[in-house]
Amino acid sequence: MKKTLFATAVFFLSASVSAADLKVLTYDSFVSEWGPGPKLEEAFEQQCQCDIEFIAVEDGVSILNRLRIEKSTTKADIILGIDDALIEVARGEGLVQPHDIAVNGLKQELNWDDADFIPFDYGYFSFVYDSQKVTTPATSLKALIESDASVIYQDPRTSTVGQGLMLWVKRVYGDQSNTVWEQLSQQTVTVTKGWWEAYSMFLKGDADYVLSYNTSPAYHVVTENKSQYKAAKFSEGHVAQIEVAAITKASKNAPLAKRFLAFLISPEAQTIIATNNWMLPVVDGLTLPPVFSELITPKRIGFTPKEVAENREFWVREWRSAATR
Repeated sequence: MKKTLFATAVFFLSASVSAADLKVLTYDSFVSEWGPGPKLEEAFEQQCQCDIEFIAVEDGVSILNRLRIEKSTTKADIILGIDDALIEVARGEGLVQPHDIAVNGLKQELNWDDADFIPFDYGYFSFVYDSQKVTTPATSLKALIESDASVIYQDPRTSTVGQGLMLWVKRVYGDQSNTVWEQLSQQTVTVTKGWWEAYSMFLKGDADYVLSYNTSPAYHVVTENKSQYKAAKFSEGHVAQIEVAAITKASKNAPLAKRFLAFLISPEAQTIIATNNWMLPVVDGLTLPPVFSELITPKRIGFTPKEVAENREFWVREWRSAATR
């Protein structure tokens, strides 16, 4: 689970009026009291003897949209929290600059080679269920959509998680996606703006499944000692989300921004992120809670960032048209 479960207690580490040395534009749960932001801030500031300011918006899509509006006037030195599906949009609009950081130590399965973006965590979009309520979970996306199970997912226009389901459906169903969206709408309790609203409704018992991550059960085991929440493993494979950070084109302190990006993929920062953002680390060799080795490991499917950039607007229109009928 990449987000905190206590949105009402979210606080922002600082307002945007301070004269911090480095300003990081990210999503709100990343800098919540239970998110990785406060611990990363403390650790990095001890190294750099500098001051970091986090500027929080709702979601990865919101990060990109804000930067697209502000462009050269942005106060942010770094964007942190868009995903790999959006990087070509950001790059294509000239919003970021090269990081010039060697990334040889990243996990091989990421196959990461990007001059502008650094990955800081990843996970697989998954439907999470309560095994005390759903005793025979769906084993494929097709089986879930053809069942009478209730689901909650997120709006692909405003949420990277919702966008992930859009890519998932498109990858599995191709030209039949519009029909699938219509079918899924019959069992959809609601489509939320962001991840938190969806997940909190699920925890209240409002649906059988919620769109989240294969890592979400780890949160419940480690912090609540609850093992009934599971991620369903689907035979078609799952779309991965790789969350990334980059230096903005307008950064006033690129050297310090580069240093922060390098810090993000250090073992210290990776341990903090994995156990506070509840996603998988991008490097090997960390000591993590045992539950991480028990998570489902789906086959990875999806699209390249270039394919997403070329088709995203059309796919969103297709979803909106079919899902709202």
